[in-house]
Amino acid sequence: MPTDLHGAISTGPKGNRVYFGFGTGANGIVQIVDREKLLNGPKEPTEANLLYPQITRVDLPPDAGAHTVLPLLGMLLPEFANQKLRQTGPAAAAAAAADHAHDEGVAASERTQARRNFIAAVGESTANECFENRQMVRMLDITTEAKPVATSTWTVPEASGNFCSRGGRFGAHSSNENTPPMYNNRVVFIAHFNAGVRALDVRDPFSPKEIGFYIPAVTSKTDKRCVGQGVNERCKIAIQTNNVEVDDRGYIYIVDRANTGVHILELTGSARKVAAF
Repeated sequence: MPTDLHGAISTGPKGNRVYFGFGTGANGIVQIVDREKLLNGPKEPTEANLLYPQITRVDLPPDAGAHTVLPLLGMLLPEFANQKLRQTGPAAAAAAAADHAHDEGVAASERTQARRNFIAAVGESTANECFENRQMVRMLDITTEAKPVATSTWTVPEASGNFCSRGGRFGAHSSNENTPPMYNNRVVFIAHFNAGVRALDVRDPFSPKEIGFYIPAVTSKTDKRCVGQGVNERCKIAIQTNNVEVDDRGYIYIVDRANTGVHILELTGSARKVAAF
Protein backbone atom coordinates (compact mmCIF):
# COMPACT_ATOMS: atom_id res chain seq x y z
CA MET A 1 0.00 0.00 0.00
CA PRO A 2 1.52 3.36 -0.97
CA THR A 3 2.37 5.62 1.99
CA ASP A 4 3.55 9.16 2.73
CA LEU A 5 1.67 11.21 0.14
CA HIS A 6 2.81 14.83 0.26
CA GLY A 7 0.52 16.46 -2.27
CA ALA A 8 -0.84 15.50 -5.64
CA ILE A 9 -0.52 17.78 -8.67
CA SER A 10 -3.53 17.99 -10.98
CA THR A 11 -3.69 19.34 -14.53
CA GLY A 12 -7.41 20.07 -14.09
CA PRO A 13 -10.31 18.95 -16.29
CA LYS A 14 -8.52 19.85 -19.54
CA GLY A 15 -5.35 17.89 -18.83
CA ASN A 16 -7.31 15.14 -17.05
CA ARG A 17 -4.31 13.88 -15.08
CA VAL A 18 -3.28 13.75 -11.43
CA TYR A 19 0.33 13.01 -10.51
CA PHE A 20 1.06 11.36 -7.16
CA GLY A 21 4.34 10.83 -5.32
CA PHE A 22 4.35 8.32 -2.45
CA GLY A 23 7.12 7.26 -0.07
CA THR A 24 8.97 10.51 0.50
CA GLY A 25 12.41 9.17 1.46
CA ALA A 26 12.44 5.48 0.51
CA ASN A 27 10.58 2.98 -1.66
CA GLY A 28 9.11 5.83 -3.67
CA ILE A 29 6.16 5.40 -5.99
CA VAL A 30 5.18 7.64 -8.90
CA GLN A 31 1.58 7.22 -10.00
CA ILE A 32 -0.31 8.82 -12.89
CA VAL A 33 -4.09 8.78 -12.60
CA ASP A 34 -6.98 9.66 -14.93
CA ARG A 35 -8.67 12.58 -13.13
CA GLU A 36 -12.14 11.96 -14.56
CA LYS A 37 -12.07 8.29 -13.59
CA LEU A 38 -10.75 9.16 -10.13
CA LEU A 39 -13.58 11.62 -9.44
CA ASN A 40 -16.46 9.82 -11.11
CA GLY A 41 -15.50 6.14 -11.11
CA PRO A 42 -17.04 3.46 -8.88
CA LYS A 43 -16.82 4.40 -5.19
CA GLU A 44 -16.64 1.06 -3.41
CA PRO A 45 -12.98 0.57 -2.34
CA THR A 46 -12.41 -2.78 -3.98
CA GLU A 47 -8.98 -3.54 -5.43
CA ALA A 48 -10.33 -3.29 -8.96
CA ASN A 49 -12.02 0.06 -8.27
CA LEU A 50 -8.93 1.50 -6.62
CA LEU A 51 -6.87 0.59 -9.69
CA TYR A 52 -9.52 1.75 -12.18
CA PRO A 53 -8.19 5.33 -12.62
CA GLN A 54 -4.52 4.34 -12.64
CA ILE A 55 -2.69 4.90 -15.93
CA THR A 56 0.72 3.85 -14.71
CA ARG A 57 2.70 3.22 -11.54
CA VAL A 58 6.48 3.36 -11.23
CA ASP A 59 8.07 1.70 -8.20
CA LEU A 60 11.39 3.40 -7.51
CA PRO A 61 14.38 1.64 -5.90
CA PRO A 62 14.38 1.24 -2.09
CA ASP A 63 16.82 4.15 -1.69
CA ALA A 64 14.73 6.61 -3.74
CA GLY A 65 11.76 8.59 -2.45
CA ALA A 66 9.08 10.64 -4.21
CA HIS A 67 7.96 13.69 -2.26
CA THR A 68 7.00 16.00 -5.13
CA VAL A 69 6.12 14.82 -8.65
CA LEU A 70 6.17 17.80 -11.01
CA PRO A 71 4.86 17.28 -14.57
CA LEU A 72 6.83 18.93 -17.39
CA LEU A 73 4.48 18.47 -20.32
CA GLY A 74 4.74 19.30 -24.02
CA MET A 75 8.47 20.01 -23.92
CA LEU A 76 10.15 20.74 -27.26
CA LEU A 77 13.66 19.28 -27.46
CA PRO A 78 15.72 20.74 -30.34
CA GLU A 79 18.04 17.71 -30.23
CA PHE A 80 15.24 15.56 -31.66
CA ALA A 81 13.67 18.08 -34.05
CA ASN A 82 14.88 16.13 -37.11
CA GLN A 83 14.06 12.71 -35.66
CA LYS A 84 11.01 11.39 -37.49
CA LEU A 85 8.69 9.12 -35.54
CA ARG A 86 8.69 5.52 -36.62
CA GLN A 87 5.72 3.40 -35.58
CA THR A 88 5.20 -0.30 -36.15
CA GLY A 89 1.89 -2.14 -35.95
CA PRO A 90 -1.60 -1.06 -34.84
CA ALA A 91 -0.70 -0.82 -31.14
CA ALA A 92 2.18 1.54 -31.89
CA ALA A 93 -0.03 3.61 -34.18
CA ALA A 94 -2.65 3.94 -31.45
CA ALA A 95 0.01 4.96 -28.94
CA ALA A 96 1.37 7.57 -31.35
CA ALA A 97 -2.10 9.01 -31.86
CA ALA A 98 -2.60 9.31 -28.10
CA ASP A 99 0.85 10.74 -27.42
CA HIS A 100 0.53 13.37 -30.16
CA ALA A 101 -3.11 14.33 -29.74
CA HIS A 102 -1.88 17.87 -29.07
CA ASP A 103 -0.32 18.02 -32.55
CA GLU A 104 -3.65 18.52 -34.31
CA GLY A 105 -3.21 19.66 -37.89
CA VAL A 106 0.30 18.21 -38.15
CA ALA A 107 0.67 15.47 -40.75
CA ALA A 108 1.89 12.13 -39.42
CA SER A 109 4.89 12.31 -41.78
CA GLU A 110 5.90 15.62 -40.16
CA ARG A 111 5.71 14.49 -36.54
CA THR A 112 9.06 14.24 -34.83
CA GLN A 113 10.43 12.96 -31.57
CA ALA A 114 10.97 16.52 -30.33
CA ARG A 115 7.77 17.00 -28.32
CA ARG A 116 7.93 14.95 -25.14
CA ASN A 117 6.49 14.76 -21.63
CA PHE A 118 8.46 14.36 -18.41
CA ILE A 119 8.11 14.17 -14.65
CA ALA A 120 10.59 15.61 -12.15
CA ALA A 121 10.31 13.29 -9.15
CA VAL A 122 11.94 14.78 -6.05
CA GLY A 123 12.76 12.64 -3.01
CA GLU A 124 12.89 13.99 0.55
CA SER A 125 15.93 13.73 2.81
CA THR A 126 14.80 13.01 6.37
CA ALA A 127 17.95 12.38 8.49
CA ASN A 128 20.58 14.81 9.75
CA GLU A 129 24.23 14.77 8.65
CA CYS A 130 23.77 12.28 5.82
CA PHE A 131 22.75 9.27 7.95
CA GLU A 132 20.57 8.03 5.08
CA ASN A 133 20.46 7.56 1.32
CA ARG A 134 20.91 10.71 -0.79
CA GLN A 135 17.60 12.01 -2.07
CA MET A 136 17.76 13.54 -5.54
CA VAL A 137 15.80 14.82 -8.52
CA ARG A 138 14.94 11.99 -10.93
CA MET A 139 13.66 12.79 -14.42
CA LEU A 140 11.20 10.34 -15.98
CA ASP A 141 10.14 10.40 -19.65
CA ILE A 142 6.37 9.80 -19.66
CA THR A 143 5.76 10.51 -23.36
CA THR A 144 4.34 6.99 -23.53
CA GLU A 145 2.45 7.11 -20.24
CA ALA A 146 2.07 3.39 -19.83
CA LYS A 147 5.83 2.88 -20.14
CA PRO A 148 7.75 5.60 -18.26
CA VAL A 149 11.53 5.49 -18.51
CA ALA A 150 14.17 7.20 -16.35
CA THR A 151 16.36 9.71 -18.19
CA SER A 152 18.60 11.42 -15.62
CA THR A 153 19.26 12.32 -12.00
CA TRP A 154 20.53 15.50 -10.40
CA THR A 155 21.94 16.36 -6.97
CA VAL A 156 24.07 19.02 -5.31
CA PRO A 157 27.69 17.79 -5.11
CA GLU A 158 28.32 17.25 -1.38
CA ALA A 159 31.95 18.38 -1.56
CA SER A 160 30.90 21.77 -2.99
CA GLY A 161 29.97 22.85 0.54
CA ASN A 162 30.96 19.96 2.83
CA PHE A 163 27.25 19.67 3.44
CA CYS A 164 27.27 16.35 5.32
CA SER A 165 29.28 17.95 8.13
CA ARG A 166 27.42 21.29 8.18
CA GLY A 167 24.61 19.98 10.34
CA GLY A 168 20.96 19.26 9.66
CA ARG A 169 19.62 17.57 6.57
CA PHE A 170 21.40 17.54 3.21
CA GLY A 171 19.58 16.42 0.09
CA ALA A 172 16.49 17.33 -1.88
CA HIS A 173 13.10 17.99 -0.36
CA SER A 174 10.67 19.43 -2.91
CA SER A 175 10.24 21.55 -6.03
CA ASN A 176 8.05 24.51 -6.84
CA GLU A 177 4.57 23.44 -7.92
CA ASN A 178 3.35 26.63 -9.58
CA THR A 179 4.70 26.87 -13.13
CA PRO A 180 4.16 30.40 -14.51
CA PRO A 181 5.08 31.03 -18.15
CA MET A 182 8.57 32.42 -17.49
CA TYR A 183 9.59 29.17 -15.76
CA ASN A 184 7.35 26.53 -17.33
CA ASN A 185 9.47 23.75 -18.88
CA ARG A 186 12.55 25.95 -18.46
CA VAL A 187 13.52 26.42 -14.79
CA VAL A 188 12.66 24.26 -11.77
CA PHE A 189 13.56 25.28 -8.22
CA ILE A 190 14.59 22.66 -5.66
CA ALA A 191 14.58 23.13 -1.87
CA HIS A 192 17.75 21.39 -0.72
CA PHE A 193 17.89 21.84 3.09
CA ASN A 194 21.37 22.98 4.21
CA ALA A 195 22.34 23.54 0.55
CA GLY A 196 19.63 26.21 0.26
CA VAL A 197 17.51 26.55 -2.88
CA ARG A 198 18.78 25.49 -6.30
CA ALA A 199 17.65 26.66 -9.74
CA LEU A 200 17.80 24.01 -12.47
CA ASP A 201 17.74 24.53 -16.22
CA VAL A 202 15.52 21.63 -17.34
CA ARG A 203 15.21 22.52 -21.01
CA ASP A 204 17.16 19.33 -21.66
CA PRO A 205 15.62 16.80 -19.24
CA PHE A 206 18.31 14.30 -20.22
CA SER A 207 20.89 16.61 -18.65
CA PRO A 208 19.46 19.14 -16.14
CA LYS A 209 21.98 21.80 -15.11
CA GLU A 210 22.21 24.03 -12.07
CA ILE A 211 22.19 27.72 -13.02
CA GLY A 212 21.93 29.40 -9.62
CA PHE A 213 21.56 28.89 -5.89
CA TYR A 214 20.97 30.78 -2.66
CA ILE A 215 21.90 29.63 0.85
CA PRO A 216 20.49 31.93 3.55
CA ALA A 217 22.66 33.00 6.46
CA VAL A 218 21.84 31.61 9.89
CA THR A 219 20.32 34.07 12.36
CA SER A 220 19.62 34.18 16.09
CA LYS A 221 16.33 32.42 15.26
CA THR A 222 17.92 29.44 13.49
CA ASP A 223 17.36 26.31 15.57
CA LYS A 224 19.90 23.56 16.21
CA ARG A 225 19.80 20.13 14.60
CA CYS A 226 21.19 17.12 16.47
CA VAL A 227 22.41 13.57 15.91
CA GLY A 228 23.10 10.87 18.49
CA GLN A 229 21.59 10.53 21.96
CA GLY A 230 22.59 11.19 25.55
CA VAL A 231 26.31 11.80 26.04
CA ASN A 232 26.84 11.05 22.36
CA GLU A 233 24.48 13.77 21.18
CA ARG A 234 25.99 16.60 19.12
CA CYS A 235 24.16 19.57 17.69
CA LYS A 236 24.85 22.17 15.01
CA ILE A 237 23.14 25.31 13.77
CA ALA A 238 22.30 24.90 10.09
CA ILE A 239 20.03 26.35 7.42
CA GLN A 240 17.21 23.97 6.44
CA THR A 241 15.52 25.30 3.30
CA ASN A 242 12.38 23.18 3.36
CA ASN A 243 9.95 24.49 0.73
CA VAL A 244 10.11 26.65 -2.36
CA GLU A 245 7.38 28.26 -4.45
CA VAL A 246 7.22 30.87 -7.19
CA ASP A 247 4.53 33.38 -8.12
CA ASP A 248 3.31 34.59 -11.48
CA ARG A 249 5.70 37.58 -11.36
CA GLY A 250 8.66 35.22 -11.10
CA TYR A 251 9.54 35.87 -7.44
CA ILE A 252 10.87 32.88 -5.52
CA TYR A 253 9.81 32.17 -1.94
CA ILE A 254 11.72 29.84 0.39
CA VAL A 255 10.95 28.87 3.98
CA ASP A 256 13.28 27.33 6.53
CA ARG A 257 12.51 24.23 8.60
CA ALA A 258 14.87 25.43 11.37
CA ASN A 259 12.92 28.64 12.09
CA THR A 260 15.14 31.02 10.08
CA GLY A 261 12.06 32.42 8.36
CA VAL A 262 11.08 33.24 4.78
CA HIS A 263 13.20 34.77 2.01
CA ILE A 264 11.89 36.38 -1.18
CA LEU A 265 14.31 36.02 -4.09
CA GLU A 266 14.66 36.62 -7.82
CA LEU A 267 16.86 35.22 -10.55
CA THR A 268 19.74 37.43 -11.66
CA GLY A 269 22.51 37.42 -14.25
CA SER A 270 22.85 34.53 -16.68
CA ALA A 271 20.32 32.44 -14.72
CA ARG A 272 17.61 34.99 -15.41
CA LYS A 273 18.28 34.74 -19.15
CA VAL A 274 17.30 31.05 -19.08
CA ALA A 275 13.80 32.02 -17.95
CA ALA A 276 11.39 33.66 -20.40
CA PHE A 277 10.64 36.97 -18.70
